Amino acid sequence: MSREAGVADVLKERLAALTPEDIGHALEVFRANLDHAAVAQLQSCVHCGLCAESCHYFLATGDFKDHPAHKLNLIAAVFRNYFTPGARMLAGVTGAKPLDAAMLEEWVDALYGRCTLCGRCHLNCSIGIHTPVLARAARAALTSVGLIPQELKSTIDRALETGNNMGIEPSEWTETVEWLTEELRTETSDPAAELPLDRSGARLFYAVNPREPKFFPLSLVAAGKIFHAARESWTFSSKFFDVTNYGYFSGVDADAETITRRITDEMARLGCSTLVLGECGHGFASYRWEGPRWLRERYGFEVKSILEVIAAYLRDGKITLDPSRNPKRHTLHDPCNLVRYGGIIEEQRFILKRAVAEFVEMTPNREKNFCCGGGGGQMAMSRYAPRRLKAGRIKAEQIRATKACVVASPCHNCIDALTELNKEYKLGVEIRSVCEIAADALKNGYGPAMG
Repeated sequence: MSREAGVADVLKERLAALTPEDIGHALEVFRANLDHAAVAQLQSCVHCGLCAESCHYFLATGDFKDHPAHKLNLIAAVFRNYFTPGARMLAGVTGAKPLDAAMLEEWVDALYGRCTLCGRCHLNCSIGIHTPVLARAARAALTSVGLIPQELKSTIDRALETGNNMGIEPSEWTETVEWLTEELRTETSDPAAELPLDRSGARLFYAVNPREPKFFPLSLVAAGKIFHAARESWTFSSKFFDVTNYGYFSGVDADAETITRRITDEMARLGCSTLVLGECGHGFASYRWEGPRWLRERYGFEVKSILEVIAAYLRDGKITLDPSRNPKRHTLHDPCNLVRYGGIIEEQRFILKRAVAEFVEMTPNREKNFCCGGGGGQMAMSRYAPRRLKAGRIKAEQIRATKACVVASPCHNCIDALTELNKEYKLGVEIRSVCEIAADALKNGYGPAMG
């Protein structure tokens, strides 16, 4: 039996075991996750079809199940059936449908398996329906009755249990930082250079994607080189360092709050004034925009992307870059959560135009750029990989059209997705983070770091 058949059987077993009480609970969770704006939007689709051209899944397949309006209608049909007076009696006209095992199965397939929550449909909706917010409410209902894909659930559970989504033990993290410090000293020719841990009173607290220490450790050295060149006062935490928050993808605010609280508590423990978020799209959206909502309180510190920090160093003359050190043609992938939802749009361009000899844009770009397929928890849900790669043809075509040799992406989930597309579509490009590219172009002399 194939893996796909196996996970499908597990899903069917769970669907078959659902009780009326389970479905009632799912409805309660669904309704609790809808505010007034969401309720209004569920009643507002005018069926104009403009969203079709916005979705990379639909553009790649032409399958009506991938159409954003179809996904929206699955959610709206349930809302109308239970929460719109008279809709159930006029179901033939309103499209109202009950939340039963068949509908829940459709929700799983559409909202986990055919959606990255990228928001391009929202951007192109003629009346501004925020389909990703509505999909997240439905995902919360699915999760509440055990209908979350197991791979995604395991990633969230691992983060809750160990403090990071890769399950890196504190001793392993500390040892990694120690040996990378030696690498940094070699790179900078400065025996005093370091990647500091638990430096009390440092200005910046730097949070990173756990995939960096696990699989891309030299990206941490790249950030260290930049901080070192800028004489920055900064630190890692030995306890919690994970910038990701997969509770954002499950729709479970309580889990997202727990993960967020760990970082905010570390900010207080270490007495840092600015939380700097490493190259992670949803990590930025989670901590910069969603975190205060999950915590129900304002932060007592600033939150910035590492891109904002590097761009400020350049503007202030704290670092200088030599673009001739990156002579190949570079292009830029815009992560959905960082750009379309996060508002970090020009900083990465400001950096790259000073760090590389030739920079070309994809078409379209910025907030209109297409998703790479790495969002929405897709990289954690291997069962949907064939669909993701098929839909990735749109991004592959974007990349190929630039004739670039290097694709920069300020998000490690995107880097993973782009790496798979690079192999699948034989693009023959390098995939690199913006920090790595900027660090390679550094030309200021090195000296003792601050703090």
